Amino acid sequence: MSLWSEAALEAGLLAHLQDVPQAGPAGLPPHPDGEKALGLGAAQSSRLQRMNPPSLIDRPVSWLALAGFMGTGKSRIGWELSRELSLHFVDTDKLISKVVGKTIPEVFAERGEGFFRACESEVVRRVTRLEHAVVSLGGGTFVHESNRRELLRRGPVVVLTATPETVYARTKHSDRPLLHVPDPLTRIAELMLEREGAYQQGTIHVHSDGRPSEEIVAEIVERLWEWQETQQVARQDADDEREALELMEVERACD
Repeated sequence: MSLWSEAALEAGLLAHLQDVPQAGPAGLPPHPDGEKALGLGAAQSSRLQRMNPPSLIDRPVSWLALAGFMGTGKSRIGWELSRELSLHFVDTDKLISKVVGKTIPEVFAERGEGFFRACESEVVRRVTRLEHAVVSLGGGTFVHESNRRELLRRGPVVVLTATPETVYARTKHSDRPLLHVPDPLTRIAELMLEREGAYQQGTIHVHSDGRPSEEIVAEIVERLWEWQETQQVARQDADDEREALELMEVERACD
């Protein structure tokens, strides 16, 4: 059962996309299909910024997600990565806020963590149907098995990592509901340990400690190219094996 109507979710997605600068490399003409390529309906398509033609963009993938603990840089890196690859950028926490009409701390305080996790799952089902997008996930989204399975089925998931000390330094002045405890650094270390097994199932892992964002983006792009090459080899091997089996069947039938 859905938490929201499809219209409410689509309206929230549109509002979120309009809030985020969706710019790609300069000097390229608009995508001829506009936002139809993003996976939005006709009513929303006419109001979103157009993307650049895929034929003019040399990119390893047209969809990916960024996962990892809070404070590892998913939103910042995700936005810069979307510019580098000329893709739309979606932040699932901000999308939930748009649909619900409340901040994430307000959602936690008024409806509880269980409701928020249900919102995350609803949003995952929607963003995995997008095209030409970089999706930044909330820190706990990838931890839940059903979300993880759906995201990995859709495309590569890049997991950003950082030390507990780095995460605490980046988040200590924020209003993060999970850090409303007497010893937030210890809590961060505990949560990171609890989630480590889930994060390890990501496609690519990149550390963000003490590194400029452009360096992190460059590494992600390089490793996405490597991943794409391995996928192509795997597909070719599977095709070759299938053809060999089909040939064996034909030969057996002729005997």
